[in-house]
Amino acid sequence: MAPRQSLTATFVATLAFSVALSCNSAVSDVPTIAPQPVAAATPKSNEPITIAAVGDIMMGSPFPNDSRMPPNDGADLLKPFTPILSSADITFGNLEGPMIDGGESAKCGASRGNCFAFRVPTRYGKYLKEAGFDVMGVANNHAGDFGEAGRISTEHVLDEQGIKYAGSLQPPATTAYLNVKGQRVAVIGFGHNNGMPSINGLDAARQYVLEAKRKADIVIVSFHGGGEGTDHQHVKFGSDIFLGENRGNLPAFAHTVIDAGADLVLGHGPHVMRGMEIYKGHLIEYSLGNFCTYGWFQLAAETALTEVLEIKIGPDGKFISGKIHPGKQEGRGGPVPDPSGEAIRVLRNLSIADFGGSAPNIADDGTVTPK
Repeated sequence: MAPRQSLTATFVATLAFSVALSCNSAVSDVPTIAPQPVAAATPKSNEPITIAAVGDIMMGSPFPNDSRMPPNDGADLLKPFTPILSSADITFGNLEGPMIDGGESAKCGASRGNCFAFRVPTRYGKYLKEAGFDVMGVANNHAGDFGEAGRISTEHVLDEQGIKYAGSLQPPATTAYLNVKGQRVAVIGFGHNNGMPSINGLDAARQYVLEAKRKADIVIVSFHGGGEGTDHQHVKFGSDIFLGENRGNLPAFAHTVIDAGADLVLGHGPHVMRGMEIYKGHLIEYSLGNFCTYGWFQLAAETALTEVLEIKIGPDGKFISGKIHPGKQEGRGGPVPDPSGEAIRVLRNLSIADFGGSAPNIADDGTVTPK
C-alpha cells in the first residue's frame, strides 16, 4: 500500500509558520489531502478479529523547549508492549497532539512556559509503526495545538508510515477504512472540540455510523471525552462538564452509536481508566487512560496505571472476549508491564460500580468475558 507523496522537511517547517495556528482556521490555502489508501480486499473469513487498544500517546514535546524530551530520542518508549501491540489484527491508539517539527501555538499566547501545547517530532512516527499501530485517533483536545499546519503534518507523517487515522472534519480523515481477514473495518473518531465529529451531536454521530456501516462490515468508534483526573474515574450518567466544557453524555453517546450499528466503542481523555460495559452484545470501554505520555503529565497512582486492552470480536461484530494487559508509567513516563495487575483490579471495581449487571466479567488474570 503506497503512501501519498510526503512533504519535505523544509515544506513542513514553512507550513507550520505560515498557516494560521487555530483550530478554527480556514483551510483554503493549505494542500488538499487525498483519500487514505485502502488495501485490496481479500476473501471474507469467519474468524474473529483481534483489536489491541490503548489510550493517550504523547511521546515527548520540545515546545517550548526540549527539557522534557525522552532519553534515546524516544526510541525505547513503546518497546515494552510492542509484542502485544504488533500481534493484533488491528492496533489503535489516541495520538494526543500533532506531529510537526516547528511553529508556535496560538493557544498559549504569552504564557508559553505554563501552556500545555504539544508537538511530537515527526521522526517519532516510525516508533508508532515499529510498535505495530495500524490506526490512530486524531480527535482530541490537543489535535489542534498547532492549528491546521499541525493537522496536515500529522496526516502526512502517518501516511508515510502506512498508518490510518480518524477524527478530523476534513475528509477523508473522519473515518479510516481497513481490510482485515476479508472484513472491511471502519474506525470513526469523535471528540468535544472544534475540527472533529462531536460527541455532543447525537443525531450527527448516528449519521456518521450509518454511513460507515454502508461501506464496512465492522464499525469501531473512538471518542475523547469526560472530565480529567483522579476524581473523574467514574462514568457520569448525564453531561460531563469539565472546565466549563460539555465533554459529553458518554453513556448516551455510546449507546446511540451502537444502536446505529457500531460494534465496539473505545474511549479516552480522562487521563485515568474508566469502567467497561456490555451493551446489546457490544463492548464499551469508557476510558483506556494514559498509555505513553512523557514529560508533561503528572503520573502518580491512578494516572500512572495503564493497559493494553485486547478485544476479540466475531464477524458479526459481537464481543467474544478480551484481555487486559496491565501496565504503569514510571518516572516521567513510558509504559512498562505491571506484574501486580493493579490495573485489572481497578477496571473490575470501576466496571461493577458503574454498570452492575451490564459490566463484563473480569478475571484476576485480566480475561474479560460477557456475563
